[in-house]
Amino acid sequence: MTPPDPGPGPLLEVKGLRKYFPIRKGVFRKVLGHVRAVDDVSFSLDRSETLALVGESGCGKTTTSRCILRALSPTQGRILFRTGEGAVVDVARLPKSQLRPLRRQMQMIFQDPFSSLNPRKTLLDIVGEPLLVNGMRSRRERAERVAELLRLVGLRPEYMRRFPHAFSGGQRQRIGIARALALNPSLVVADEPVSALDVSVQAQILNLMVDLQAQLGLTYLFVAHDLSVVKHVSDRVAVMYVGKIVELAPTERLFDAPRHPYTEALLSAVPKPDPRLRAQRIVLQGEVADPANPPSGCYFHPRCPYAVPICRTERPRLEAVAPGHLVSCHRARELSLRGVGA
Repeated sequence: MTPPDPGPGPLLEVKGLRKYFPIRKGVFRKVLGHVRAVDDVSFSLDRSETLALVGESGCGKTTTSRCILRALSPTQGRILFRTGEGAVVDVARLPKSQLRPLRRQMQMIFQDPFSSLNPRKTLLDIVGEPLLVNGMRSRRERAERVAELLRLVGLRPEYMRRFPHAFSGGQRQRIGIARALALNPSLVVADEPVSALDVSVQAQILNLMVDLQAQLGLTYLFVAHDLSVVKHVSDRVAVMYVGKIVELAPTERLFDAPRHPYTEALLSAVPKPDPRLRAQRIVLQGEVADPANPPSGCYFHPRCPYAVPICRTERPRLEAVAPGHLVSCHRARELSLRGVGA
């Protein structure tokens, strides 16, 4: 069963999203400052598209995805989601009482397949729980739907009577995918869904997700740090650094011709199977900027080998340098940077 068609226009639009966490100290828990985990992030996501959020650990990828699902309440910004009925709702401003109907259309695949499944419940209860919560009271109907979902993700229906400990990591992630698909969502947020799996199993799960997207018309927001994985599954890539998107482009264009120095450094770490194509690794100097006390101007300038005086004083805006290619860098139009194919 495919999710309802939300009609024309982007399925998801994020505008000026910010999430600040207060820094408290003392007996009275006085607020001394804020950690800018997500700092003015904007992007859109079309139906049946996969957008990947990539960057170093702590750059704000997961916080952004959790704000979109309203697992965290944003500090500022708009999250416009087009429902199956065609209405556009601002998820960031919805009261909690109105979130439950929307959660049927927005689901998440978690990073750790071992801790995300209740060890005291069978697959029938785990995968069938969203159905029960949303009104499917008949256990027989739930069992039929769970059997259908297990077949969909490549597991045998008779497994529904077993507990999670009886399955491998890859099988557990398939169970997590089945649970996410139980309510026919239109948007699936995948938070590093293969990073905890063996390399041989990663390809199986990624291929499964691609097949399910083609079969069910799913839209993915794919959070990852492995650029090899991102190249395999995504249509567009958004590179984040200290809570900001510094580059957003179609996957092939970004890998072949990056326009931001941070993206170039990330791509230099992608392993190449042909030893004749080995490129020199770009090792960035210094430490990642502190999101509680970011530097003036461009957040990346203390580590950037191409920085000029304006980078230290003026914060760059995310601007188009080519159709569909957005970059936040003062020198984006003049630099010639190295991609994976170089």
